Amino acid sequence: MLTEHSLTRLWRICGALLVATGTIMGALTAHLPDRYFAEGGRIMARSAMDMQMWQGIALLALGLGLRERTNRVLLAGGCGVLAGTVMFCSGVYDTAFTGHHGSHVAPIGGSILIISWLVLAVSWMRRT
Repeated sequence: MLTEHSLTRLWRICGALLVATGTIMGALTAHLPDRYFAEGGRIMARSAMDMQMWQGIALLALGLGLRERTNRVLLAGGCGVLAGTVMFCSGVYDTAFTGHHGSHVAPIGGSILIISWLVLAVSWMRRT
């Protein structure tokens, strides 16, 4: 069973992994020849990498900042940030490299990200 401590630890680990793989994706988007990307894919991959890096850093901060006092709403928000980031970025990377727009993973992931950050904001506003 996941505890508050294990979730915030997971966020720190996943945040670091997102930043590490985001760095790899940054190198790939900068150095791969154009033939590896769909039309306009390099720009899309760069945008996904930017989002991945920012969300990874945010997960690190969440994992460090919520170590003392958490509640279920904060934990749900953090889990949503992680899930939404993976879904959004993987969907955008897929489109950037294949050119196929058939996946609904990116918009769902983006929506989860937005909702998760709103949940976190409301939870912090209500904290005493």
